[in-house]
Amino acid sequence: MTAFATLWGLGRVPAAPGTAGSLAALPLVWALFTLGSALGPGLGLSAPGAGLALCLLGFAAASVFGWIAAARYLEGTSETDPSEIVVDELAGQMLALMPLPLGLALRGSGADIAALWPGWVGAFATFRLFDIWKPWPISALDRMPGVAGVMLDDLAAGLAAALAVTAAAALAHGWLA
Repeated sequence: MTAFATLWGLGRVPAAPGTAGSLAALPLVWALFTLGSALGPGLGLSAPGAGLALCLLGFAAASVFGWIAAARYLEGTSETDPSEIVVDELAGQMLALMPLPLGLALRGSGADIAALWPGWVGAFATFRLFDIWKPWPISALDRMPGVAGVMLDDLAAGLAAALAVTAAAALAHGWLA
């Protein structure tokens, strides 16, 4: 389980391990949406709805198992938030990306999620911005003791990024004029 905390060593890359952990979420969300979309019609579900459901399940699994893995990893170190723990970035980045499958599911569109590249770029950039900058309340969550401080700041950064991506999409598509 502790290998999951570092995403099987990805968190030990010499430069920018948090960015590496965040990047791992991109192909994972794409694969989950694509797989769910392919399986959905055979299960009597809409393709984008099944893709969204599998993405949400993946996010929940990354968050729950990430919490457990990070807690176990912390038991073996005196550090409060070791940089090699990057499962928190994976979960936070997955949350930041959720507006993409949600948008396709709400539209009922079976479009290739990769075609929403501005959303991918925006979700990645805003998540990294919020994760590094840590404005309030993200900074307050980061100061929490133990695994809560490791995980909750990244989940809050992911939520902030998801809201930013949603607002940008609303502006770009004329929903907020």
